[in-house]
Amino acid sequence: MSRCDHIVPRCYPNRARPRRTGSDRLLLKKAERLYRLDTADYARLARFRYALRQFLRFSEDAAAEVGLSSQHYQAMLTLRACPEGETMTIADLAHELLIKHNSAVGLVDRLVRERLVARESSSDDRRKVELRLSARGRQVLAKLAAMHRDELARAAPMLSRAIRDAATK
Repeated sequence: MSRCDHIVPRCYPNRARPRRTGSDRLLLKKAERLYRLDTADYARLARFRYALRQFLRFSEDAAAEVGLSSQHYQAMLTLRACPEGETMTIADLAHELLIKHNSAVGLVDRLVRERLVARESSSDDRRKVELRLSARGRQVLAKLAAMHRDELARAAPMLSRAIRDAATK
């Protein structure tokens, strides 16, 4: 049994439950009947969330080991994933990371200060700024990506099971 096989959150049977009125119970049953949910459904969803958070926690910790935030790693990974010959702008990066443009600007500013990313004027449109990983950025990213790949290989069975179970009706 893996750590993720228990029901999350854990139930503590010795604690007193809050009293529910008749109307509360009726409302809860109606909502759960409407959406066809029972305790097992909630447990599967909680296990999936827990498995996902375990991987995300690993990612945050791995990035911190090399002095980066997880958002730095995500931005660098996105830049490196851009196909050869194509370019990425700050607007593209913001779109990929699901953040606002001004947040992407601040993120890129920090990456540039750390010499992980370089800004370059576009050869097509001088108003545009294109981003690329620096040699140092590629080196740091390669180490982090290898760590992530290894962790995914280790966690894949648990994540796959959690996804499959959570999607079960």
